[in-house]
Amino acid sequence: MLEIKNLHVSVDGKSVLNGVNLTINPGEIHALMGPNGGGKSTLSNIIMGHPKYTVTDGDILFNGESILDTEPHERSLIGIFMAFQYPKEIPGITLEEFLLAAYRAKQKHLHPDKPPVLVFRFKKMLRELMDKLNMDEKFSSRYLNKGFSGGEKKKSEILQMAVLKPEFAILDETDSGLDVDALKIVSQGISDIQKESGGNMSGLIVTHYTRILKYIKPDKVHVLKKGKIIKSGGREFANELSISGYENI
Repeated sequence: MLEIKNLHVSVDGKSVLNGVNLTINPGEIHALMGPNGGGKSTLSNIIMGHPKYTVTDGDILFNGESILDTEPHERSLIGIFMAFQYPKEIPGITLEEFLLAAYRAKQKHLHPDKPPVLVFRFKKMLRELMDKLNMDEKFSSRYLNKGFSGGEKKKSEILQMAVLKPEFAILDETDSGLDVDALKIVSQGISDIQKESGGNMSGLIVTHYTRILKYIKPDKVHVLKKGKIIKSGGREFANELSISGYENI
């Protein structure tokens, strides 16, 4: 589903990725770990199309097609999603308005001849999804992430993912700032979304810690250090890293 080939990236003239290679097949969940400054969040942003980064060599293929020349919103429409480490607060637009606009845009792309979803049908779907994430219905009428706690912002990101049903999801340190209960709810939400996809949704979990990997079992674990993936392994590799750290890799 996603293939990264010899990816070299710079920002402000400074090299930040130095030949990243990564292949994620349909239905696979991969975890990306590594020390601070290694390039984990950078790679996430590049996959999603952040404009401040310059790809100097290599390619990113999604379902066999290069996406380097596509804009972030185009990547979203074809099925790529990113849950941010620090979700932005956007006053002036409610969570419900934002999700309705995003959902209608995605449906128009997939089914251009169908009329847009009726608001009452969307609200019903949204309430059901919020119940699963243990989110108060009142949050849908609040401005997007405005005044939300850290855990509420992360739940809001997973709610977006549940609404949009992407083929490939990037979760950039979604576990940071979550207490144990919130982590369980968020992890269950991610697992439910993958199950509803028939097990076909793929994902890249970017994390410093192994605690989210207790709830979401990765197929592969990679260590990104100094802009390169230097070692990969199975899910048991994450447990080794929690003991040994990254220094000797």
